Amino acid sequence: MAEKKGRVFSGARPTGRQHLGNYLGAIQNYVALQDDYHTVYCVVDVHALTTVETTAELSSNTREMALDWLAAGIDPQKSIVFVQSHVPEVMELHTYLSMVTPLGKLTALPTFKEKVRENPNNVNYGLVGYPVLMSADILLYKADTVPVGTDQIPHLEFAREVVRSFNHRYQTDVLVEPQAKVTKIPKVLGIDGERKMSKSLNNHIELAATPEATEKRVMSMVTDPQRIRRSDPGNPDICNVFTLHKIFSSPEEVESINRDCRKAEIGCVDCKRKLAANLNDHLAPFRARREKLAKDPDVVRDVLLDGAGRAKVIAAETMAEVRQAIGFFDSGE
Repeated sequence: MAEKKGRVFSGARPTGRQHLGNYLGAIQNYVALQDDYHTVYCVVDVHALTTVETTAELSSNTREMALDWLAAGIDPQKSIVFVQSHVPEVMELHTYLSMVTPLGKLTALPTFKEKVRENPNNVNYGLVGYPVLMSADILLYKADTVPVGTDQIPHLEFAREVVRSFNHRYQTDVLVEPQAKVTKIPKVLGIDGERKMSKSLNNHIELAATPEATEKRVMSMVTDPQRIRRSDPGNPDICNVFTLHKIFSSPEEVESINRDCRKAEIGCVDCKRKLAANLNDHLAPFRARREKLAKDPDVVRDVLLDGAGRAKVIAAETMAEVRQAIGFFDSGE
């Protein structure tokens, strides 16, 4: 067996059932990385508290997300899969990192300003410190590689700055600067063809939806906005439906659609029907695995608890080094 290249960490907020954007932008990559890296994947439920007003669905959303991850191929024998709040050491590290992070740096981040615009009546302390907790997530497990989209690279650079500040302050090399591994599909547009696919925008296609529901969503997708009539030639280069065809359809079908669309020999309705059929075919094995996993209520719980136990071993080692580097009095325990 080839030696692993390093350790990967990635986390996602528990938003419940995952959609096509999650699958293409993150989950597929999670699965692919398992063979080459020591992989650590976390449902970051504490992060969710910064913007939610109720936690009534937090537990069920965590379970649904984990089900999708497992059904998609994340293997708990290869990866550590756990819930953020189950390893409280991350909150301790978050506190220590906050001591070396200037407040002005946090409030100047574009992501913070964006969240303030989205939640003007809920600008809480946790929202300000969100990037510090995100950094703690990565640094606690000494991950040297983090899969990100291009829009997330500034977040990772912030984590790297935190490492440099901490290591310089305490004259240590305990914390590791993580490197970005940019995902192959950095951004997946929603059915509106304009904005990033998102459940909150209701422009998503759910992975675990029925074939009928999937077809309905695909049929509502926006295509080439300049093509008004069936007889008008289309431009696949600006059509989000064609973008997904290039992922879920065969090369021969992609070539055929590209050619026929430009000549108005295929209409948008038929083009979308073909995509829906191919998408449903692609997701059929995932849906079958998910249905089987969902029948055993203990599967997700056991995977997440086992993952937390394995994560705590790494976290405890890191925190012992962090406390020693800071210079805390050794209690002897």
